[in-house]
Amino acid sequence: MSQPTSNTRLRSARHAAGYRSQQELATALGVGVRQVRRWESENPPWPHPDLQQALTELLGQDMESLGFTPPAGRDRPDPVRRSLVGASVAAVGLAAVPMQSAVAMQPASVAADFEAVTRSHRRLYWSVAPATLHPTAVAHAALGCALLTETAGQTRRAVAAALAESYLLAARVEFFDLRDADRAGKTYLLALQAAGQADDPLLGSAILAHCAFIPAWVGERDAAVERMVAARTYARRGPASADLLAWLDAVEAECETRCGNTRTALHLIGHAEDVLAAGTEHKSPAWLDWFTAVRLAAFKGNTQLKAGHLPQARTTLLGVLDELPRTEDKQRTVIYGDLAAVEAAAGNPEAACEYACRALDQLEVTWYAMGMDRVREVRRALAPHQHDQCVRDLDERLYGWATTVSALAR
Repeated sequence: MSQPTSNTRLRSARHAAGYRSQQELATALGVGVRQVRRWESENPPWPHPDLQQALTELLGQDMESLGFTPPAGRDRPDPVRRSLVGASVAAVGLAAVPMQSAVAMQPASVAADFEAVTRSHRRLYWSVAPATLHPTAVAHAALGCALLTETAGQTRRAVAAALAESYLLAARVEFFDLRDADRAGKTYLLALQAAGQADDPLLGSAILAHCAFIPAWVGERDAAVERMVAARTYARRGPASADLLAWLDAVEAECETRCGNTRTALHLIGHAEDVLAAGTEHKSPAWLDWFTAVRLAAFKGNTQLKAGHLPQARTTLLGVLDELPRTEDKQRTVIYGDLAAVEAAAGNPEAACEYACRALDQLEVTWYAMGMDRVREVRRALAPHQHDQCVRDLDERLYGWATTVSALAR
């Protein structure tokens, strides 16, 4: 017997959006499964206006694309008006991360496949050279933008969340590794747009907090504070974990330190320590892999250094060095650099040069611009001792062939 004809457009859109059964879609819409069954029949009835809106939002296509025919006398959607709406969106800069389109839809499995690559890039960040990883992450983000036009509903939101994370990773490489703040700012904006389409406030919070680093690095405190206020507002919209809340304190502390407000920074770090100690029932998102209690201690040691609390900074940073996991090679260069700065400030040039050379050893294995910046700051601080043999030996390392070529190549 032949199969009865049905509304295959709606059924295909339902599957593409991640609703595997009619019951799942009915539950999402708040209607009975019998209603969805009627919509997927050969002659689907025209839904009520509120259900029309819910269907188009969940499935990402207009009513005609979903297989519905407007009753006689009802106006069809105006394609000119739709194009004007699209143009207005582009005019305010929101077209870089695309909206849905009426092209053929991808299967729901595309979200898991795209997310798997995003997770791999997240792990590779800690070992792969940034100049090598960056173009791959950007290309992956371009694929995510294409997939957004071919997915809907739950599938589209999952793709958008992974896309936001990919853009965030690319921007972090641009800012922390490649030292291109202007480019990073634009990429953070793309990440924020994608997080908005995923309706993921915690990702939005993380992106906004990263954005605060950009003005803070050049001493623009007001702009940094404004972005941190936005980041905390987004964090309140979701089930924020203790790690995320403490990291926000740590970021703001770093911004205050960069702007010369070390007392405020130390207060924020103390609050972060209290937050971690108290904990919450909420788990941290998988992408929050750049922050731990040890990382918070590293923030603290740097702030103590900048505040002139040298014995405390030395104790804190040595403790971090002991507890830092073996996989944290990038962070290790920063800790060596900060310890070198402590010894330089304390008038111990030989110890400062020893730590600086350890940082250079690690940089030859795992490049990190932040680590090299720390070493160069130490060398400037050692200017009064530039004729000492230990400083000359450091210069031989700092401007050796391997280190110089490595720095210029990245």
